[in-house]
Amino acid sequence: MSEAILQNAEELMKKTIEKLKQEISNIRTGKASPAILEGIKVNCYNSIMPLKQVAGITTPDHKTIEIRPWDNSIIQEIEKAIYKSSLGLTPVNDGKVIRLSIPPLTEERRQELVKFVNKIGENFRISIRNDRRNALEII
Repeated sequence: MSEAILQNAEELMKKTIEKLKQEISNIRTGKASPAILEGIKVNCYNSIMPLKQVAGITTPDHKTIEIRPWDNSIIQEIEKAIYKSSLGLTPVNDGKVIRLSIPPLTEERRQELVKFVNKIGENFRISIRNDRRNALEII
């Protein structure tokens, strides 16, 4: 009985750690990464779809992300979705490809990121602590 409870608690904690890794990978640093576009949803074909399902995303260099839609008719919708996101990036549309230039981080932005990551880390620590406490209470 207690073995099953401990296994369940361990699984919950592992899921929490995976969520933390996902959350941290979405943070925009000074380096171009397709992962920062994970949360962007595009309104196309009468539904809302993740960007990676409607376009190919590549990083030709460490400061640029290229988005190549599978269907060029939705390029405007992709551009709108990027503008609406909280990434603060300006897309450049040439009709076939959307390019995003990743600006270097300023010292102020770095400090904001440190505070943000600390806040995220603390929230996930609390979540793991609660999972552990709940398991111990059941035992």
